Amino acid sequence: MIPELAKIEDPIARRKIEKYLDCLDQWAGAINLTGAQSRREVFETLVLPILGGEQHLTADVIDIGSGNGSPALVLAALRPDCRFTLLEPRAKRWAFLRQAIREMGIDNATVRRERSDQYRGSAVTTATMRAVGLKPETLRPLLEPGGQVLVFGGPILDGAEHRTLPSGASLQRLCFT
Repeated sequence: MIPELAKIEDPIARRKIEKYLDCLDQWAGAINLTGAQSRREVFETLVLPILGGEQHLTADVIDIGSGNGSPALVLAALRPDCRFTLLEPRAKRWAFLRQAIREMGIDNATVRRERSDQYRGSAVTTATMRAVGLKPETLRPLLEPGGQVLVFGGPILDGAEHRTLPSGASLQRLCFT
């Protein structure tokens, strides 16, 4: 076991995240989900920088360009009280996300095979993204009034409230009224 996993106090969430890592490992040969090679590297790249971000979520979350599942699947494991919609247009990654959700036993997440500009579902209170080249302002139509966009990592954005998570990773929060 990766020692840092012990930082996740909730044993159910910890097991779900371990299943997520297992699923990433199983799919690594079929599609490129991360450049990280070892399980430890995968954890340090996709899980550790997200820990602490769950405190900034509100009830309904949409994750843009969900790809390898980070941050959405990590956050969904940590916050079973929130509903997550993952958007991923690429077929193989969409299939990976569906399988990961099943294997993790997550019942608070669904994945849709579409881009953010195609999304016609209900507006949400929070949008998340990581390693997606979109400007957060383009997500405004997906948000309820007063909604927020949480950006994990990346360059500092104009108007963003910047926070450092326990791992030292960057979280940027933009609120739209």
